[in-house]
Amino acid sequence: MAKGIILAAPNSASGKTLVTLGLLRALKNRGISAVSAKAGPDYIDPAFHAAASGKHCINLDYWAMGHSSVNARAIEHSNGSDIFVIEGVMGLFDGPVGAEGSTADLAIALNLPVVLVVDAARQGQSIAALVQGFRDHQTQLKLAGVVLNRVASDRHEAILRQSLNKIDVNVMGVLRQIDSLEWPSRHLGLIQAQENQQLEQFIETACREVARETFVDNILEQAAKITNQTQEITNRVPPLAQSIAIARDDAFSFCYPHLVEDWRKQGAEISFFSPLADEKPTQSGACFLPGGYPELHAGKLAANSQFLSGLRNFQGLIYGECGGYMVLGDQLIDKQGESHAMAGLLPLTTSFAQRKLSLGYRALKSLNAPWAMPLRGHEFHYSTIHSQGEGPPLFHARDAAGSQLGPIGQRVGNVMGSYAHVISAAPQ
Repeated sequence: MAKGIILAAPNSASGKTLVTLGLLRALKNRGISAVSAKAGPDYIDPAFHAAASGKHCINLDYWAMGHSSVNARAIEHSNGSDIFVIEGVMGLFDGPVGAEGSTADLAIALNLPVVLVVDAARQGQSIAALVQGFRDHQTQLKLAGVVLNRVASDRHEAILRQSLNKIDVNVMGVLRQIDSLEWPSRHLGLIQAQENQQLEQFIETACREVARETFVDNILEQAAKITNQTQEITNRVPPLAQSIAIARDDAFSFCYPHLVEDWRKQGAEISFFSPLADEKPTQSGACFLPGGYPELHAGKLAANSQFLSGLRNFQGLIYGECGGYMVLGDQLIDKQGESHAMAGLLPLTTSFAQRKLSLGYRALKSLNAPWAMPLRGHEFHYSTIHSQGEGPPLFHARDAAGSQLGPIGQRVGNVMGSYAHVISAAPQ
């Protein structure tokens, strides 16, 4: 069984992804078999992980999957590898309000040590108080050490090391401030891996920084085996049908790999098609339009007649999430206010001209959905519903704290969708 370690941080934008990508590439370059996971409901970082390691990356979401299933998925995914690297989400103790689900909760569930990546750009001796607080906040948590990111000079490094030595904290690595290691962003997060032409250069630069000291050796030394072993995943989402055509390209890329693999393991036959290449879904039992960035390609999608007619003539179940839901509607209004005709299968017009952030976990109860059991998912979008016609809702939603959010989504015949991204069947 592989040993594992978790890379976390006091807050977002501290450098977790940078360190993770550099570490994964450095391990690969050494010939060490490393696999990875991303904590929480993240679509974008796993694609970067895969580019760095050359290996499939999964999501481990403690709130959505539950204790036993994250254990089972971690063991299943890491089996046969030398080391399992998990990148945390947000700050170490940040998670859904009123419920468990932080990176710390995941670390405790898996019984794995944590490496804290600290942005030291504006830190001096006060770094000791910060790190000591994170180390001692949860007694069950095991802090292996820290990585100091954005260190300005040798003198700055000496001050930080001296301060951390006083509280007996291991400095596992030091990265200097390098402007080329700043990462572009957009309204839904990072630029996707397949869109970034400089990704390989970024990863190699990160790798050189991570590998220039003894950081990789320290990671291998501090990693520990997952001891809370559960061998069975009990809450896989059943497949939409026994054959499923899934849209996959730059406009429809937010599809959880674990969901597709779970469908395969339950006997479903999976095929893929590209709406941006004007491909239509193969005739299957179901068609799945995942989320992504259709608003950036709305004009092209509206002009792709084979794709749209393929949807309109599809005989099976059609299910869309977030961006896919928007494309199933009548119109999509882009951020410039221009309206683009979509598939017209749901009486729905969505708009990026009227932007409002909707973000959070969702506990989903089926009203007219293809799954009868309770589900766990999340929303993350800026688009709004400009207008909506009649049609029964798909789910009743609550947030992670249990607050009622009411009905969401829509179904008309065999066509259905909502803004919610399904992660897992609810923990048992």
